[in-house]
Amino acid sequence: MVNVTVKFNSRDYILSCEDGQEQELEKLSLHLNEKFEKLKNDLGNIGESKLLLISSIQVIDEMFTIKESIEKLKNQNKTLLEKFKEIKSLSILYKEDREREIQNLQSELQELKSKISDNEKNYSESLEKVSNSINNFLEKIN
Repeated sequence: MVNVTVKFNSRDYILSCEDGQEQELEKLSLHLNEKFEKLKNDLGNIGESKLLLISSIQVIDEMFTIKESIEKLKNQNKTLLEKFKEIKSLSILYKEDREREIQNLQSELQELKSKISDNEKNYSESLEKVSNSINNFLEKIN
């Protein structure tokens, strides 16, 4: 523990704190003293105890306001995280659907290519047969 001298209401006080926390303690006591002095200027010297009580209540009020803000932010963060997870899930499903659709289209394309190839072969065979038949017919006539 380390002793730190802080000034409050124009008086010096020796307070103890953990080693390394001296600046933080000085900053906090300065903040409390500023609130105290502002109240003393605004309300007059209504007594150190009352001014200290009102200062403490103001500091606690600030703390509760900040805690409420933090809770709201945590809830907003939670909501955003849930929405993010939902969007991520939907995007994965969308991607999977598109991949299946691509596979189906590729399969259909292969089937069509195969049919075209078969039709070309059949056409060539039919053309060859007709050509042979015409040639045979022409040979018979001549």
